[in-house]
Amino acid sequence: MDKVAILGLIKDKLEGTDKFLVDMHISNDNRINVSIDGDNGITIDDCIELSRYIEKSLNRDEEDFELNVASAGLDNPLKLHRQYVKNIGRSLAITTNDGEKICGELLEVTDDDITILPDNTPRKKRQDPEQDNTQKILFNDIQTAKIIIKF
Repeated sequence: MDKVAILGLIKDKLEGTDKFLVDMHISNDNRINVSIDGDNGITIDDCIELSRYIEKSLNRDEEDFELNVASAGLDNPLKLHRQYVKNIGRSLAITTNDGEKICGELLEVTDDDITILPDNTPRKKRQDPEQDNTQKILFNDIQTAKIIIKF
């Protein structure tokens, strides 16, 4: 399978929408796994539409393949800057490159780092604007960051 051609198809289909490619992998046995996200979320119809677009552009007679298009999912780590921006205001569980685990609310995203308010900040300090208990973490220092799902 030609990865560049498939990436081109995905780019063409998603261009001009709020949807974006998070990850794409082609295994040795031609299993194509595509993970997409959107600034306003992803529906099953979005996945079906992209899947059909890719399938009709590829020729199974030339090369057999299996195609899976799915949303990035809340349980998957954030990979792209755009995903961090989309999730401002949500709680994240972050593991840094040195093994430190930090949980807190994502407050801000810049080109280089994120700012969170750690969960272990006492309630009194959270409500005092004079107290800055936020923590900046460079993207280069983040090993993984996952959204904490709260019910």
